[in-house]
Amino acid sequence: MIKGIHHVSMKCRPEQLEKVRDFYCRMLGLPVCAEWETGFLLDTPAGKVEFFTNAQEDLPKGTIRHFAFEVDDVDAYIRLCKENNLEIFMGPKDVVLGDIKARVAFTYGPLGEEVEFFEVKG
Repeated sequence: MIKGIHHVSMKCRPEQLEKVRDFYCRMLGLPVCAEWETGFLLDTPAGKVEFFTNAQEDLPKGTIRHFAFEVDDVDAYIRLCKENNLEIFMGPKDVVLGDIKARVAFTYGPLGEEVEFFEVKG
């Protein structure tokens, strides 16, 4: 039985580590729940994001299309991204996905990954 997503895994080069930590830990406030020689695991209320720091080169775009963080206020996160000079490439906008009404917006993370902020609306 599938209970949900346990984690999304990504790789970065060792020299990208501080940029990754700054974005996910400082800016978004996600805590590190485990760390090892070649990686670390971030905790979110809905699952985990894993980073291995042993990439030899930048991974091609499309390795992970995007992942979404469920948030209470998309617009607040977009303001935070803009304050940190991050590009918003979609949204914020309201969408309907089947029976789900949501407000969404996308930015790029420090490795070029697409990060979605997803706010479920009533």
